[in-house]
Amino acid sequence: MAAIFSVRTAATGPLNDRGVGTCPLARAASWTYGHDVTRLAPPVPADLPTTLGALRASGYEHRSVKDELRANLLDRLAAGEPTFPGIVGFEDTVGPQLERALLAGHDVVMLGERGQGKTRLLRSLIALLDEWVPVVEGCEINDDPTVPICARCRRLAGEQGDDLPVTWRHRSERFGEKLATPDTSVGDLVGDVDPIKVAEGRSLGDTETIHFGLVPRTHRGIFAINELPDLAERIQVALLNVLEERDIQIRGYQVRLPLDLLVVASANPEDYTNRGRIITPLKDRFGAEIRTHYPATVDAEVELIEQEASLRALVPSHLVEVVARFTREVRESPAVDQRSGVSARFSIACVEALSGAALRRAALTGSDHPVARIGDLAGVVPTLRGKVEFDVSEEGSEEQTLQLLARRATADAWRARLGGNDLRPLLTWLVSWFDEGNSLVVGESVPGQLLLDELGPVEGLGRLVSTLEPDLAETPELVAACVEFAVEGLWLTRRIDKDSVGSITRYGAS
Repeated sequence: MAAIFSVRTAATGPLNDRGVGTCPLARAASWTYGHDVTRLAPPVPADLPTTLGALRASGYEHRSVKDELRANLLDRLAAGEPTFPGIVGFEDTVGPQLERALLAGHDVVMLGERGQGKTRLLRSLIALLDEWVPVVEGCEINDDPTVPICARCRRLAGEQGDDLPVTWRHRSERFGEKLATPDTSVGDLVGDVDPIKVAEGRSLGDTETIHFGLVPRTHRGIFAINELPDLAERIQVALLNVLEERDIQIRGYQVRLPLDLLVVASANPEDYTNRGRIITPLKDRFGAEIRTHYPATVDAEVELIEQEASLRALVPSHLVEVVARFTREVRESPAVDQRSGVSARFSIACVEALSGAALRRAALTGSDHPVARIGDLAGVVPTLRGKVEFDVSEEGSEEQTLQLLARRATADAWRARLGGNDLRPLLTWLVSWFDEGNSLVVGESVPGQLLLDELGPVEGLGRLVSTLEPDLAETPELVAACVEFAVEGLWLTRRIDKDSVGSITRYGAS
């Protein structure tokens, strides 16, 4: 159907390097390539058919949701475009598995610890749907005008023929999501009798008295269930027909609705035994079970942080790397309950808190260029305690463990960034400067310029900044952040002394 594809191109506009449209309309709906499901759908283009007759004349042909996903995915693969933009670290692992499942037409359950991007990945599937699809105007379950399945739409199609009113549904409206909570009912998912419709005069046996639940209302779309094991087993049974026979059963009604949808779900493997389980017949009906994971490399962890963190002050890249390494240290620590995992929200919250610390210091010192420093990390660590599940044997020492892991991550980042020969003269000079009895005071109330004045003229500071932050313009606050990182590394490698009292730290104290 030429008209549909021409509208899709006009609405989307040119794509940038992340696959997101650059025109204003595309930006309004660009969450379909990302994760913001709160955005409203764009207005329906005026040149789309508005009646069944006009729709047929345009050459429209019905195809199922899974056919849509398969065709659009193949187009992306052939064009070399990213399949799941905004998803970091899954390019060679989870991504290909999910692509194969979609091409096979399988429903999918994603298994993984918290904060591995399962929900984000499921939501990103919307971008593989057609931009617009026609629906019968006023239909609760988004019937295709050419092949209606509900009683109301079949009746209207018989009465009005080619004059049947048609409207259009954007792909952002074709995603239904339900958090599986213990109080979820069959009526929530499938539907129930609507007493108001009965009171309006319809007979109790009339199928038009049914109030449809979330699943049928996602007809011709993608239905996602988050934390599936939390759904009561008796409620999971109601989904068996949806996954296999593609129909629903409501109380005593003989309702046959051949639903057209892709069913996806997420679950934490721990939930199989701790909070609930996915019943065996339901697991068997999912075509693919895919395991997710945390970023496999420091670079991927950094990329994820930079993509997701909402910052109001500058957090230098060397500090972001420290946070990425810190997160990986926590995940690998034997003191942490590995079954629970350490969410990506841990690192994101850490970087955002460092941004807040920089803003606070700027307000206290009157600086116009807030920049986070390595010394801010010690004050941020206690706020992250609630994001980590520790082993029972670690009770009472959780914060000390996190501080130790943060120092270890800082030392690793320092060696990776400053361990080469290029900066050895500067580091040697700093050690000698402290050995001469000098000291350097840092802290949340110490402005960058004061720190630099205390240090005095130093040959090689420019090379230090260009090594740590080659893409940033030099400011006193940025130079101070780089100096503090270099000095902290010297202390961690036991080459100088350090003494902390409250929020004030003095390097070089004996």
